[in-house]
Amino acid sequence: MTEPATRCGFVALVGAPNVGKSTLLNAFVGAKVSIVTPKVQTTRARITGIRVAGASQLIFVDTPGIFAPKRRLDRAMIEAAWSGAQDADVVVLLVDAVRGLDRDTRQIVERLKERNRKVVVALNKTDRVTKQKLLPLAAELDAGGIAQEIFMISALNGDGVEDLLGYLAGRMAAGPWLYPEDQISDVPMRLMAAEITREKLFLALHQELPYALSVETEMWTEIEEEDAVRIDQIIYVAKEGHKPIVLGRGGQRLKQIGIAARKELGEILGCTVHLFLHVKVRPNWPDEPARYREMGLDFPRQ
Repeated sequence: MTEPATRCGFVALVGAPNVGKSTLLNAFVGAKVSIVTPKVQTTRARITGIRVAGASQLIFVDTPGIFAPKRRLDRAMIEAAWSGAQDADVVVLLVDAVRGLDRDTRQIVERLKERNRKVVVALNKTDRVTKQKLLPLAAELDAGGIAQEIFMISALNGDGVEDLLGYLAGRMAAGPWLYPEDQISDVPMRLMAAEITREKLFLALHQELPYALSVETEMWTEIEEEDAVRIDQIIYVAKEGHKPIVLGRGGQRLKQIGIAARKELGEILGCTVHLFLHVKVRPNWPDEPARYREMGLDFPRQ
């Protein structure tokens, strides 16, 4: 029996906040398509990365971390995560090997059981724990009845990632590829640019403004004679008092954020980037449907 000419399918990466989903997605793709920070719940929308492995094209969906929602934005993020899992051909459940089966992960496992959904389990950050801790954790997950296979990986240094990729490639169904061979994501560049700036804000602001801001790419202007692009973005904050935190003394913090974002965007786009950042106060932005559309999320009505 001959192998099919091509295979294709969707793989959802799910898990509790900060277990390494975005890091794993970027490792699979071989380039940065999802922002990564030490903060939990960094990913807000479903981010797609594309990888060809042999005859298989795998379309990875990096979902927001699944946690107990408290606000409208939380509910939208959780719905995006579960929708991504429901629509996928294969689900990879990432578990932080350092934290083990924490409350969020246990709740995810229980919900998967309720839906009779089998998953591939990836124990991540295994470079930071001993084998004596890993084996009981793997056994407990196996006993839960949802694991088709269990892999031990480190998304950060690449250990076990290719083995996991090879297994997933073999699980894809026969069918045509959905994207060109050299395409690594279907995220619109306007959204990617906003996400890059939001990452730099998260890294610069530490705990001062964890979730009280969003970034929108307002204008994108190609400057052909300069082989450049002008990007105008708005940083929305919820309170007047948040604005000086983002700006910093004499505007220096925002300037440094802009330099970092512009540098990375220039590397991604392969051209000169002129980035202009504007900070605006919108107290009710978490309740505005337009902000959710910009982030690629459905707006929860309740």
